[in-house]
Amino acid sequence: MTNDKSGGEPFSGSYRTEDVRFLLKPIDIDPIDVSEKERLIQSGRRHYSEMLSRESLPSAAYLDVFHRALAMGLEPMSRGALDLAAIIAARRPGEITLVSLARAGTPVGVALKHLLREVFGRDSEHYSISIIRDRGIDRNALRFILDQSGRDPAGVVFVDGWTGKGVIARELRHALGDFERDRGVHLDADLYALTDLAGVGVAPSDADYLIPSSILNATMSGLVSRSILNERIGPDDFHGCVYYREFAHADLSIWFIEELLVKARALLAEGYVPSDRPVDPASARSRSTALLGAIRASFGIRDENFIKPGIGEATRVLLRRVPERVIIRDPDASEVAHLLELAREKDVRWQVDPGLPYQAVSLIKGVNDA
Repeated sequence: MTNDKSGGEPFSGSYRTEDVRFLLKPIDIDPIDVSEKERLIQSGRRHYSEMLSRESLPSAAYLDVFHRALAMGLEPMSRGALDLAAIIAARRPGEITLVSLARAGTPVGVALKHLLREVFGRDSEHYSISIIRDRGIDRNALRFILDQSGRDPAGVVFVDGWTGKGVIARELRHALGDFERDRGVHLDADLYALTDLAGVGVAPSDADYLIPSSILNATMSGLVSRSILNERIGPDDFHGCVYYREFAHADLSIWFIEELLVKARALLAEGYVPSDRPVDPASARSRSTALLGAIRASFGIRDENFIKPGIGEATRVLLRRVPERVIIRDPDASEVAHLLELAREKDVRWQVDPGLPYQAVSLIKGVNDA
């Protein structure tokens, strides 16, 4: 799909150069079947970050659902982005360095960079880097930001789209604690997101609302895959990725940011005042804990990694894992139309639970190591 590049060269994917610098190493990788990948992950023989399944463009039916979702979800996402920009501006009186977690955090980081400048008069730099569950953050990328780029550690803000169970937020906190002990450099370990379902970060909301950028893959994230950490990544390299240049004709990355900015400007013109006060995470944390316990008990799930709560995480399962089922709170809600379309396309069963505290939860299927 692409040729290997040096592990120390930032690039911008399909975004404008000034919007983001991906600190990732584009590599070639042989795609693996989703079912085989699931067997290898669940057997413990391979870590999920070592493999990548083939990514395809969305079907015409799914793309139609996306555009309907966009019409509904663009305003709440724009409000969330304005509020999150306000929170960051208030908490970073000096230099601002946005470090988005690739790839769900990348569109959010790009939007924040524009809004910080346009609305709050604050310039910032934006890097997108890899963090991987159980493997930690890309330290070479952190060193690039702090040493080669000379950014002030006090200005660094880690950004993602949302939290699900809080796994990545906890991974970030652990990884940055290790980084501080090893390097003597303190970085704010809070994860800043549009919505914090798990009650583990800093966010303007804890509601499970539809974030339109969550329901597409590479064509919403600069044509970049999720990050890869396998034998192709050397000790001095950034974590890897695949750059899907063959999808350029269908890319919506820049278009989506422009649509979001138009909506944000309209909200401001109508009198919307962004709030710099994040939501109290306590209730979300309690809700998340109760849900995970109930799901584990109801379905006999031992491994919490098999439970993916919230629209964003539920969508990811249907796009790149082997789902066992999808649980929907209200199948008539327009926010979950894309999930039902994916379930239909992939022949995944779904059920309704009106008492669900989120719009949706996906469960990963346990597979035998055949």
